[in-house]
Amino acid sequence: MKIIILGAGQVGTSVAESLVSEANDITVVDNNVEHLTSLQERLDLRVVSGNGASPSILEAAGADDADLLIAVTQSDQTNLCACRVAKTLFNIPTRIARLRSADYADHPELLDDANFAVDHSICPEQIITDYIRKLIEFPEALQVLEFAEGMVTMIAVRAFDGGMLVGKSLKTIPQRLPNIDARVAAIFRSDQPLVPSGDTVIESGDEVFIVAATSHIRKVMTELRRMDKPIRRVIIAGGGNIGFRLAKAIERSVSVKLIERDRRRAETLAAQLERALVLRGDGTDEALLDAESIEETDMFLALTNDEEDNIMSASLAKQMGARRTLALINRRSYVDLVQGGRIDIAISPAQTSIGQLLARVRRGDVAAVHSLRRGAAETLELVAHGDAKHCKVIGRKVEELDLPEGATIAAIVRKTGQTRTEYKELVPYEVPIHEVIMAHHDTVIRAEDHVIVFCTSKRLVAQVEKLFQVGWGFF
Repeated sequence: MKIIILGAGQVGTSVAESLVSEANDITVVDNNVEHLTSLQERLDLRVVSGNGASPSILEAAGADDADLLIAVTQSDQTNLCACRVAKTLFNIPTRIARLRSADYADHPELLDDANFAVDHSICPEQIITDYIRKLIEFPEALQVLEFAEGMVTMIAVRAFDGGMLVGKSLKTIPQRLPNIDARVAAIFRSDQPLVPSGDTVIESGDEVFIVAATSHIRKVMTELRRMDKPIRRVIIAGGGNIGFRLAKAIERSVSVKLIERDRRRAETLAAQLERALVLRGDGTDEALLDAESIEETDMFLALTNDEEDNIMSASLAKQMGARRTLALINRRSYVDLVQGGRIDIAISPAQTSIGQLLARVRRGDVAAVHSLRRGAAETLELVAHGDAKHCKVIGRKVEELDLPEGATIAAIVRKTGQTRTEYKELVPYEVPIHEVIMAHHDTVIRAEDHVIVFCTSKRLVAQVEKLFQVGWGFF
């Protein structure tokens, strides 16, 4: 696939890194020559310096025969203009735009072919906000990921000494959860992946990925890991887009204090937030944290644009008694270094937010993609199409599939054939009812199943996608 990426910032770089290893022909466009040079030294791709919304720059990037345009610059206007130019002058089939402003979501008609011609839009700031909200809901989790429109949840937890997971084989889990079907999709031990089997014994420190129906996930967590106390008091350091969105989203359910260094920004935040308390100051100020009773804080979130400040403030908050800390850190190498120490959870914003974008790029019918372990692993939700003659997965048991080593089918979401009645503006309509099936060795995959596949390495993704592709004879 020939792909043009506009923007060599955090998101653009992460997308390029994710896609360049999959035999795609990639060109990155940016005004910053230093960023482009750094990318070209590390990755096998082309670079073009200039404004991505310019017709001549797009032409130089190969827009005449490109399959996909991904516009992820810092400017909404540039991204929108580039999509319009790509459609009008070059007829690039698929155009994706990063839109930071929430205004465009309120007016989707602006994105149709008659206007800016955006096929798909993503808002990384909102994706990260939703991600952190889930971590507040499940404070004992390292990651919380949803599939099949929220019907299936995957949670990553750290096994600890004395916990119910440690020292026991996976085949004993059904004995403790007799009425609930859950599946351990993967285990990482000392940063190395293990393909789980019934005889696998979990050790302290293992990172365990558990899958279950969303309606059961809280019960699963209660049984398999010591539950932390609910989050009631939160301090957010950083009142940028993410900090503000998160404060606004949770201020009615928990007590929120938001620390912002800039006076004007702090005044703006105070006017727009209803219940959250806005403090003008620095998240690395020990006196300020002490004055705001950091030792009574359930969760401290370092969400500024400066990763060094985030590391320092989250570490300081933990040292002063905050129960749980989270920091946004751009460099993945930093994430691996600090997570699990004084910082409980380290998040790479770009890696967290590119899943929606990757779902649009993957071959075959991919409904969702989640990047795991800072981009090293990946979970896909693929839709099985075709029939047993033209698709290598339909009509076959899981144990019969030619899955590459390291790929595991975790769960399946299937239509039951029944419907339920819902109402929209008092008008009734029928909605299909689905069931969640934990995949076992004898589970048979049917047409139109949503199959959730865990890949311990991104290198396996292309093989999994190929397995699910439908032969041309079906059409």
